[in-house]
Amino acid sequence: MILHVTLEQAEDGWIVAECTALPGCVSQGKGEKEAITAWLWAEDQKAVSALSSQQGRPPIVVAV
Repeated sequence: MILHVTLEQAEDGWIVAECTALPGCVSQGKGEKEAITAWLWAEDQKAVSALSSQQGRPPIVVAV
């Protein structure tokens, strides 16, 4: 998967990344991959919480 991001250097030296293909994806990390990974992880945790409470069983994990 290829994702396009805009990058800005923050005052503290970290990279602030925004990925318009992922609505609301604004994160920071030592690089753009780390920033996107952090956002995807947070979104996945929200989805897992919603699925678990709706179905009463854990979701199946699929790596992409």
